[in-house]
Amino acid sequence: MKIGELVQKTNVPKETIHYYVREGVLRRPRKKGKNLADYSDDYVEQIRIIRTLQKNYFLPLSVIKKILKRHKRQSLSEKSSFELLSGYFKPVDRLLAGEVTGKEAFQEVTGLSAKWQSMMEQWGVISSETREGRPVYSQDDVIIGRLLVDMDRLGFGPKDGYNPEDLKEIADFIRDYVIRTQKDYYQSSLERLSSEDLVSRGGNFTEVMSLFFYHLYRKVVKEEYRRLVRSLNDSASQP
Repeated sequence: MKIGELVQKTNVPKETIHYYVREGVLRRPRKKGKNLADYSDDYVEQIRIIRTLQKNYFLPLSVIKKILKRHKRQSLSEKSSFELLSGYFKPVDRLLAGEVTGKEAFQEVTGLSAKWQSMMEQWGVISSETREGRPVYSQDDVIIGRLLVDMDRLGFGPKDGYNPEDLKEIADFIRDYVIRTQKDYYQSSLERLSSEDLVSRGGNFTEVMSLFFYHLYRKVVKEEYRRLVRSLNDSASQP
């Protein structure tokens, strides 16, 4: 495609695209004539990634260049995961995103249907705080709502055979774990509840444990998937 078409598809000025090429972030396009360059469809995806990394993570082009090189070597699954995670782990969103008031507003922001929102609230997966007679949903609840929609979009919804009650089981386990560990920790010293230093460290610990659950789940899923594939291959090879 010509540079003009690339500008339209990416909504990025021609001067910016040329700058990316000069800096080596984008490879030089194939020349079809003295003043005519041909850009493949790959440029659209690469420019989108560059803009996403700049907008969401404020990374310099030198770092983005390294990320793009590694991204080219990734599998289709890894590229898809990168795109999905880029939409959720945005530092600016964590700082600026506010609460959502009202069930209808929650459904509009997340894309979750009224039926499933009601069910998830009954199961304790999603919750709200009532203010002036209206439900107010936290940023975490909004993200959970969006994740539920993504689960269904990726083929892990009820219509695909996935049991949604598993989510209730997960929520119950985490809630029971948090209640038990907090009770054991704080009851050993009531002074901890009023310690400003502990409040600060406790906030960091919350993030650490969240990352622990995230990476533990990823690790176990990958291990069990490889084990399942080996088992199926062994069964298929047996006479």
